[in-house]
Formats: sequence, structure tokens, C-alpha cells
Amino acid sequence: MKRTTSKIRNICIWLTAALLALSLAFVSPTDALVMGRLPAFMSHMLAKRAVAVPDDLPAERTLALITFKRTQKEHADSWVEGLNLKNDPSIKWIRMPVVNDPGTPEGRDEIKNRLLGRYAGDEERANLLPVFVDRENFVRSAGLSGVDQAVVVVLNRQGEVLARVEGAYDETKAQTLRETLQSKRF
Repeated sequence: MKRTTSKIRNICIWLTAALLALSLAFVSPTDALVMGRLPAFMSHMLAKRAVAVPDDLPAERTLALITFKRTQKEHADSWVEGLNLKNDPSIKWIRMPVVNDPGTPEGRDEIKNRLLGRYAGDEERANLLPVFVDRENFVRSAGLSGVDQAVVVVLNRQGEVLARVEGAYDETKAQTLRETLQSKRF
């Protein structure tokens, strides 16, 4: 009889501990809402300012327009226009063309020169942060689905992806991003 009572007591203690752990998981903030994390890297804004990501992101919440191919510039531009980013100082944003690192300073300079040709104005260059990395590792780390579409993400100062949408501007997608940009959580 003592053995049975002891077993029942042990099962009850185990169940109580499991339920307590489960309830704490729902109450405590977790990384469950974090969709990915940018890898740490150094780069230069095309306006010649050195930037360490994620440490030097411009705000607690930053909107990043990520492109992987030249043809995705139109989608990124649709977000700049749709969210009125050039005229709305309440949204801190950067444009991040992600390029496979050619491995040499000369190769990176060649790519930067092409970008300088595409983004001629100082205002455009001020928000342009080319990223020279292994694209597949970047995509995997950031929790993105691939390189086939432009991606717009909301990042916090830890480089965590808090919201993500793909493709061209859409008002429904934009609302999701606005809510995350304004949220005080995380």
C-alpha cells in the first residue's frame, strides 16, 4: 500500500511540475514570436558611414527592405512609396540589397559602384546598406523563405525579425508591419 501511495504522489508531483512549466511558457515572453535573427555583420551605408548590424540599427524598431536580385528593386520601391517612407520620419528604415560576397575588396567595390549608379541621390544612399554575405546562410539565419522575392521585415536592436512580408506593397501586409513597428512588446 505504501508503494502505491508513493507512486501516486510522485506522479502528482511530476504532473504539477509539468503543468507549472507549461503555464510559465505561456505567461513568459519567449522567442516564439521571433521569426529569425540577422547574422551580425559589418557594412557601409553607401553614404560612407560604417555600420555594425544589428548594433547600429537606426531605431528600436527598424523596417528593412531586403532584396536579393536587381529585379526586386521595384518591389522595394513600392514599399517606399506605399508607406511614404521618404516623408514619414516616424518609420526608421533601411534598404538592404543582400549580395553573395565576392571575397575581395575589389569585387565588393565593383558591386558598390553599380549600386551607386542605381541610387544616385544622397537621400537614397543614406538608407542603403549593401550586405556582402553568403546569401543562403543569411536567408536561413533570418528565417526567410528564400531569395525569389523581396522581403520586408521589422527588426529590433538585437537583429531579431519580429514581422515579415514578401513581395510588392499591399495595404494588408503594411498594416501588419505598422502594428509591429508601433508595438512595445519585445
